[in-house]
Amino acid sequence: MANEISPRRGWTLVLASLGVFMTALDTLVVTTALPVLRVSLHGSLSDLEWTVNAYNLCFACSLLTAAALGDRFGRRRMFCVGLAVFTAASAGAALAPTVGALIAARAVQGAGAAMVMPLTLTLISEAFPKEKRGMAIGMWGGIAGLAVAAGPVVGGAVVQGINWHWIFWLNVPIGLALIPLCAWKLNESHGPRPRLDVPGLLLAGAGFFGLTWGLVRANSAGWASGEVIGSLLAGAVLVGLFLRWERRTLTPMLSLEMFRRPRFSSANGVSFFLYAGLFGAVFLMSQFFQSAQHLSPLQAGLRLLAWTAAPVIVSPIAGRLADRWGNRPFMVVGLLLQAVGLAWVAAVAQPHIGFAELGVALAVSGIGTSLVFPTVANEVLSAAPPDEAGMAAGTNSAMRELGGVFGVAVLASVFSRPGAYTSAAVFVTGFTTALWVGAAFSAIGVLVGLAPSLRRRPHPEPTRPEPALLHAHD
Repeated sequence: MANEISPRRGWTLVLASLGVFMTALDTLVVTTALPVLRVSLHGSLSDLEWTVNAYNLCFACSLLTAAALGDRFGRRRMFCVGLAVFTAASAGAALAPTVGALIAARAVQGAGAAMVMPLTLTLISEAFPKEKRGMAIGMWGGIAGLAVAAGPVVGGAVVQGINWHWIFWLNVPIGLALIPLCAWKLNESHGPRPRLDVPGLLLAGAGFFGLTWGLVRANSAGWASGEVIGSLLAGAVLVGLFLRWERRTLTPMLSLEMFRRPRFSSANGVSFFLYAGLFGAVFLMSQFFQSAQHLSPLQAGLRLLAWTAAPVIVSPIAGRLADRWGNRPFMVVGLLLQAVGLAWVAAVAQPHIGFAELGVALAVSGIGTSLVFPTVANEVLSAAPPDEAGMAAGTNSAMRELGGVFGVAVLASVFSRPGAYTSAAVFVTGFTTALWVGAAFSAIGVLVGLAPSLRRRPHPEPTRPEPALLHAHD
C-alpha cells in the first residue's frame, strides 16, 4: 500500500519544497542588492530596512489568516493562490520606479508568501506519517537551505551582471510553472474550516506595524522622540488587545491554549530568537563586505556561502537524526553554534581582515542554523494537536518572521551612526556592536530551548492520535 501512495508523497514533497524555495530565495536574494538599491533608488538606511521588513512584516501578520484560509477553502487551492499573488508582486517589484513602490510591492510579496510557506508544512504533514515526517521535513529544510545558500550568490551575480530588477523577475517563470503543477498533482485537504478572524488580523497587523515603525524610525527620529515612544506604546497596546481578543473569540487565528504546551511555546521562542540573530546579521553582513571591504555584489555573495551553504547538507541529516534522538538537542546545540559564530565575527571583523578566519566563523554559525531549521519545525508539528496542524505551522512561521523583523530593526538601530557609509572604520564600529547583539539573541534562544527540560515538575503532554488525514489516501 505504501508503494501506491509514494508518488503522491513524492510530488507533495517536491512541490512544497519548490514553493518554500521560491519564497526563501526572495528573502535573501535582496541582501546583496541592498548597497546597489541604496544608490540606485537614493534610499536611506530606513528605506533599506523597510525593503526587508515590509516583506517580513506582511508575511508575519498574514500567516495565521492564510493558514485559516487553507483550512477553510482548501490547502491546495490557497497554496496556488499564494503562488499567484507572490508571482504578480515579484513582477511589480521588478518594475518599481521608486523605493516607495518597491517597498509596496515587497509588502504584497510578503502576503503572497504567507499563503505559501505555512501550507508547505501542512501539506507535508498531511501526506507523511509521523514516523517519516522528520525525514520529509529534513528534506524540506534542505531545499529551504539551498535557497538560503543560493540567494546572496544569485542576487550578487544578477545585480553585478544585469541589474537589480532581475532579482525579482527570476520568480516569475518559477511561479508560472509551479501553479499548474500544484493544481494538477497535489491532493486537496481541509482543516476545521473556522470563520476568519478579521478583528484579530487587524489588531495583530496594526500592533506589529506600530512596534516595527517605532524600531525603524528610532534611527532617524531618536529614541526619546514622541513619534517613536508613541508608536512603540501604541503597538504594545494593540498587541495586548490582540492577545485578549484571541483568548475570548470563538474562532481565534492564534490558539493561546497551544502555548500552554511547554514544547510548543519553547519551539516558537527558539524560532523567534534564531531568526532575530540570523536576519539581523545577514542584513548587515552583505553590506560589510561591500561597504567596508569594497567587494563587488558577486564577491560578497560568494563569501556568504560559507555561512548559507550549510543547510543544504546539514538540515536533511539533522531531520533524520531527530527522528531517533529527538528535536531538542539539535535546537539547543544549533543556537549555541550560531551564537558562537556571530560572536566570533564580532570579535575579529576589521576592514582589511582576510576571509580565512571570517569564513570559519560564518561556517560555524551556518552549521548551527542548519541544525535548527528542520528540527524546530518538526517539534512544532509534533507538539500540536493534529487538527490544528495548519494553525501550528502558521504560528511558527509568524514567530519566525516577527523575529526577523525584530532582529533587522534592532541590529540596524544599534549599527546606525553618522558617516556609517562614508568611512569603513565607522561602519565596522557599528557593525561589530550590532553583531554582539545578534549573538546575544541566539544565546537567549539557547535558554528558551532548554526551558522545558529545566521545569521542576513537567506536565506530560497527552499523546496525540495519528491524524486520520494521514491515512485518507492510503
